[in-house]
Amino acid sequence: MSGEAGVENGSDWRKFLRKHWSIVAFFVVAGILVFIGAIYVFLWFVGDAQSTGLVPSTLGLWTMGHVVTFILHLIFWELVFIGIPVIIGAVAGWQWWRKLPTEEKKYRFFGRRSRTTGGGGGFSVLLFIAFAIKVFIDGNWSVAISTWTLDYVVGSMILILIWMVVIFGIPIAIGVVWWIRHEMKKKP
Repeated sequence: MSGEAGVENGSDWRKFLRKHWSIVAFFVVAGILVFIGAIYVFLWFVGDAQSTGLVPSTLGLWTMGHVVTFILHLIFWELVFIGIPVIIGAVAGWQWWRKLPTEEKKYRFFGRRSRTTGGGGGFSVLLFIAFAIKVFIDGNWSVAISTWTLDYVVGSMILILIWMVVIFGIPIAIGVVWWIRHEMKKKP
């Protein structure tokens, strides 16, 4: 029985793609152009950042200030040149999808969704922000990164992990103890 459903689903997709081949081709081409455009904007920005003096051309002379400034400017220009057109294209695609008849909207693009998530990207961003704060507090914001010792970087990372355990671990421990106490009171 599941084999028949797979054949029907495959033929439904073929019908859908035949009927809307032009819009599907348009979004495939648009996706390829967005990818190429993002790379081009990145390369343009890297060359421009060096020629305007935003960052030194030699990586050994970069400071933490240069790294943060470079990242923030890069995000801004990627959003301006790539992000805004992608948002406009997504809104246009959503409007097109809304106008489709209900029987055509029953198709699933990516199959059944899982409850698990990829996640994990937030921790590295938090770690980078904490490291930038630590470098600023130590007075090394405008010091070339090439002059930092391995002991300084490793010591800073261990101190940042200790900060995170204190900042997040203590409230979590209090919550767990409270929850256990609450659960223990429920049972006779």
